[in-house]
This record gives sequence, C-alpha cells and structure tokens, in this order.
Amino acid sequence: MDRTAIWRILRNDWTHVLSRSGAQLFCSGGRAAPLCSRVYTVLPPLRDEKEKALLDRMLRVDHAGEYGANRIYAGQMAVLGRTQSGPLIQHMWDQEKKHLQKFSEIMAENRVRPTALLPFWNVTGFLLGASTALLGKEGAMACTVAVEESISEHYNSQIRALMETDPERYKDLLQLIKECRDEEMEHHDTGLEHDAELAPGYWLLKNVIQAGCKAAIYISERI
Repeated sequence: MDRTAIWRILRNDWTHVLSRSGAQLFCSGGRAAPLCSRVYTVLPPLRDEKEKALLDRMLRVDHAGEYGANRIYAGQMAVLGRTQSGPLIQHMWDQEKKHLQKFSEIMAENRVRPTALLPFWNVTGFLLGASTALLGKEGAMACTVAVEESISEHYNSQIRALMETDPERYKDLLQLIKECRDEEMEHHDTGLEHDAELAPGYWLLKNVIQAGCKAAIYISERI
C-alpha cells in the first residue's frame, strides 16, 4: 500500500473521530446517540468530588488506550488486511472494538469527558500500526506485543489500586478491567506465537513503542 492510500484512509477515518469518540459520549434527551443504546453501570454512587476525579482519570485513560489500540489495528489492517495475517489481526481488532464501546458507554453514563488528545491518538495510532506492518507480519506482531504488554501492565496497576481501596465497592469495575486485561494478554501472547521476536530490531522497537505508551498514558490521564 502506497503513502497516498494510507493518508486517504487516515483522512476518511478522521471524519468519524469526534462523532464516534467525542460527541457520542455525551448523550442527553432527544435523540439517543448509538453508543448510548446500552448502559454499563459499573461505578458505585460517588462519595465526593475526590472519588469522581479519581475514577474520571481512570476511565479517561482506559478509553484513550482502547481508542489508540483500535487505531493501531486499523493501520495494521490497512497494510496486511489482504494477507494471511488479516483474519488474525481482524479478530484482535474486533475484541478491541468491544472494549472501546464499553468504555465509551460508561463514560457517557457518568459524563466523563474523553481526553482532548483523541485527534492526536487517531493519527499516531494509525501511523504506528501501518508503519510497523510495513515491516511485515513480524513487525505488526512486535507492535502488538509491545502495546498490549503496556496496556496490561496499566490495567494491573488499576486493579491493584482498586483492590487496595475497596474491592467490594468497585467489584463491577474490577470485573470489566480484568476482562479487558485478560484479552490484552491474549493478544500479547498471540503476537509472540506469530514471530514477533523475529521482527528487525525487535528489542529496540519494543522499548521505543513502550516508552511512547507510557507517555501516552501519563498525558491522557491529565488532559
């Protein structure tokens, strides 16, 4: 796939960013937005503003992470979608789409704004997925391993924090995060099983991508 085709896909995808991940998150009376057709009641009644701020940050970064993962898989499919790796990448992407929709609905229900950097993650996520896929199946799988490992570690840190605070109070949120974490680890293991470590410069590539993931998590929590 040439550069013009990739940028055409990016431009077309960008037309849906605000409606799918921004405007649709905040539904009020009148016409219900598509992502508000099902409600995920996983948060307990909030005790105070401090708890709301904590959970808002948690949901905001989880939504941003799932959004970025979706864009990465979109980039990989743009390059490898018609190869033998296409069905495998599509399967992982379909699971990420479900994660994103769940977090989008929870944010809508609780009036949590998404990160202001969604337009940036839209572009960088797609380019990361496409550029690593241009290295071949191994490059795409190396990217998957790096990203999914970072996301899983972040989910684990959230699980520990909620367990230490009040596991019974947050049991529904914990269940959701654990389910997402388990599927992210499944993707990580799939990447290793499909020759991720054979990618050119695997360890350097992995470390660079994970450094970017850590920065993205830090920024998305705060902006």
